[in-house]
Amino acid sequence: MALCLNTKSALILYQELLDSQYFIDKSALIEKISKRIRTSSKYVCITKPRRFGKTSVLNMLGAYYCSAYNTSEIFSRLNISKSETYTAHLNRYDVIHLCLNRLSDNGSTYEDYISLIRNSLKRDILEAYPGLQNREFDSLPDILAATDNRFIFLIDEWDYIFSHELFPEHHGDFLEFLRNLLKDQPYVALAYMTGVLPIKKYSTGSALNMFQDYTMLKAPFFDEYFGFTENEVKTLCGKQSALAMDEINNWYNGYQTRNGARLYNPRSVVCALEDSACQSYRTKSGKTDEVLFFLKYNIADVRDDVVKMVNNTIIRMDIEEEYTARQKTPENRTEIYSAMIIYGLLSYHDGEIRIPNRELMLEYQKALKDDGFGYVAELVRNSDKVLDATLNRKGDIVASLLHNIHNSELPVLKYNDENSLSCVVTLAYLSARNKYTVEREEKSGKGFADFIFYPLYKNMPVIILELKADDTPEAAIAQIKDKEYCEKLKKEKAGTILAVGLVYDTRKKEHRCIIEEIT
Repeated sequence: MALCLNTKSALILYQELLDSQYFIDKSALIEKISKRIRTSSKYVCITKPRRFGKTSVLNMLGAYYCSAYNTSEIFSRLNISKSETYTAHLNRYDVIHLCLNRLSDNGSTYEDYISLIRNSLKRDILEAYPGLQNREFDSLPDILAATDNRFIFLIDEWDYIFSHELFPEHHGDFLEFLRNLLKDQPYVALAYMTGVLPIKKYSTGSALNMFQDYTMLKAPFFDEYFGFTENEVKTLCGKQSALAMDEINNWYNGYQTRNGARLYNPRSVVCALEDSACQSYRTKSGKTDEVLFFLKYNIADVRDDVVKMVNNTIIRMDIEEEYTARQKTPENRTEIYSAMIIYGLLSYHDGEIRIPNRELMLEYQKALKDDGFGYVAELVRNSDKVLDATLNRKGDIVASLLHNIHNSELPVLKYNDENSLSCVVTLAYLSARNKYTVEREEKSGKGFADFIFYPLYKNMPVIILELKADDTPEAAIAQIKDKEYCEKLKKEKAGTILAVGLVYDTRKKEHRCIIEEIT
């Protein structure tokens, strides 16, 4: 079987996807891509985070365009069949499929890597065009040009050697290889590339400046085809009964299209539905502990922001420049956030940066325990003591621990704005998120409770926490009762409910706390 030219691998892998229980039809994208064939817009680069469906879409394109087999039976059942141009492009092209994450068994140098690509493609072309075998050519592009054919190039993981920091001294050589292979070549009908990192545009003369990038930060088209939309997730949830849509939403929602529509991490959604359990399915296929990897470059500048974002507070910042392939290590706050958005570790929409969902929140909680975060790390590592004191109804210990947090070195914890006390509470109870779903300003009864902790396990009590300044903890408990915050929970047979009244005296700089069981 051919390795690059008209290989069956795309069809085999796409058929496996079609046969899966939680398949989502993204074939409408084909019509948009087909309009670019043999036009000046034929160079497309889609860069999205890992596990966002890039390879699945690429395999779909290969199965649709490839002339080596008939896939009308497959695509006649999908959305693309409704297009007026459906048959015009179906199985009409020779497709060159390059997956650039393959490493040679013959050696570990850049020359071994690039020779594997060159030789595999050259062998396939000469086998398909035997009339060329006895001719001499100076380069791979010369061989392709001699076929008098036009090919569709599908290139997966174009940025592999960049994201995995392989052969850094040859990154420029690799870009030149792609430029020579693709740019201004008459045999290119379409060049469609995928990866995580956008292409670096140094100047108008940069090696791959013919490509249009579509990224997490700036993606005016195609964004709904990478990730699951809300309606698609609802459809998938309807195929099973173990997990509710609200639970999936809490764990995996958080990204947005250019129009503000919700997008979900597709791999995580499918894994959760298959396992009947919501948990973190992020894979460490790139840098290990990616959140901490980027934050540690500039902890001093980003530390306060991370504390706020863990507290579900939005960070507002306009990010104009993208973190791209060949870029040096991010050095400042803007560059760090740009990189984290590109990798899907933060979401960005209309100048607002946030932690996307519960799955990513777990990564940030883990990152905050690193010694590089100084006093914050100590607070987070000791946050289980605050939860234990709460569950044991020891309000004096809770008050004492919160007082220590307040006296930390972080400006954000000095109660200089309305969110500061809630930030303190968030850090103090961070370990509780392993046992609770924590909601801020939850609508309950006749008003809004500051925090409600919903247990993940049946034997754990619900916790309602009310914050006040220059008042008494008794008044906070009375407010919980008077505004009937517990009534909804009682109707839902929540079991034990603990009311926590927490007060800060701005004059004495002291905390007080009492905890009662509500019956």
